[in-house]
Amino acid sequence: MNANEIRKLFPILDQEVNGHPLVYLDSAATSQKPLSVIEAVNQYYRQDNSNVHRGVHTLGTRATDKYEGARDKVRKFINAASREEIVFTRGTTASLNMIASSFGYDNVKEGDEIVISFMEHHSNLIPWQQLAKRKGATLKYVPMQEDGTILLNDIRKTVTDQTKIVAIALVSNVLGTMNPIKEIAKIAHEHHAYMVVDGAQGAPHMKVDVQDLDCDFLAFSGHKMCGPTGIGVMYGKKKLLEEMEPVEFGGEMIDFVDLYDSTWKELPWKFEGGTPIIAGAIGLGAAIDFLEEIGLDNITNHEHKLAEYAMNRLSEINGLTIYGPKDPAKRAGLVTFNIEDVHPHDVATVLDAEGIAVRAGHHCAQPLMKWLNVSATARASFYLYNTEEDIDRLALGLVKTKEYFSDVL
Repeated sequence: MNANEIRKLFPILDQEVNGHPLVYLDSAATSQKPLSVIEAVNQYYRQDNSNVHRGVHTLGTRATDKYEGARDKVRKFINAASREEIVFTRGTTASLNMIASSFGYDNVKEGDEIVISFMEHHSNLIPWQQLAKRKGATLKYVPMQEDGTILLNDIRKTVTDQTKIVAIALVSNVLGTMNPIKEIAKIAHEHHAYMVVDGAQGAPHMKVDVQDLDCDFLAFSGHKMCGPTGIGVMYGKKKLLEEMEPVEFGGEMIDFVDLYDSTWKELPWKFEGGTPIIAGAIGLGAAIDFLEEIGLDNITNHEHKLAEYAMNRLSEINGLTIYGPKDPAKRAGLVTFNIEDVHPHDVATVLDAEGIAVRAGHHCAQPLMKWLNVSATARASFYLYNTEEDIDRLALGLVKTKEYFSDVL
């Protein structure tokens, strides 16, 4: 199935914006949803709507089966060793905060080090920043190369025997850099540190095998991988999850409640207090079915080709700067750029008038913007439903943008 055929499976893409056929190039912010995912969520609300784990009636049983079935799909999707290692959360941000607030708080002490990179999304920066402040730990940043990549030798120099946690994104949401997580995890473990991976920009686009990576934790979101908003995953090695304390308390995560003490359910339910995100999990399960039918390797190869094509097309535009690795093999399917003397918000506004959706701003990565010596950038991000024709439209739109502001100035 080619990209044009896949595109037809996404109802939202069949529309005009400002009199032009929609070109959606903002999948790094959130992906669009195929009809199969929309129908799965719709069917739950129309036919199976009930709470899970609580009743023995038919609707409750059907809802529970679909909810827990989604957990099994996630386990297989990332090759976790056990379904008990899959915890449903509100998203990547919630997962990373849970890891930092529970595991991090209990394991990091004064004088310890937490190692991250300049390219981290705020969701994988602020929780560690705040933990370091609360515990008197040191937050250290791995140096980056001029092209936005990380050298393993710099990891070796930064990670020490005082390092307790290394938290790095699988893929940068700004630079598109694909980081060597497996090798970084090996170095972290050599120093008895724990490896936390922000998989928000990786899991939707490539095969992720947590056992092969040997990461201790992985976080990702459903809405970036054709699933609904409001659902995410926290993967953790079983032994570590068993040691962790919940950070939210209430119904359904308890085993027994007395007047002055309580005990928790077994994994993974001790982390899923209250009514869970039932429809979101079912939608995520449907999204995984959809992505696996297309094939993650096919998606990865398609996006690499689009990234290379986009870099070649955009490099033809004078005054346009592209950030991140120059080698397409080292970057995921997105291109972040600026046009000389034109603010990224103005770029995005003009492109929107042409029916082209891109992202503009600091992309929740202000330290990285400072490292790049810019206040903001524009970003075009691709997914399985994008085509070379979309990139041609983008290139033409950027030429128009440049010409328009040249005339204005």
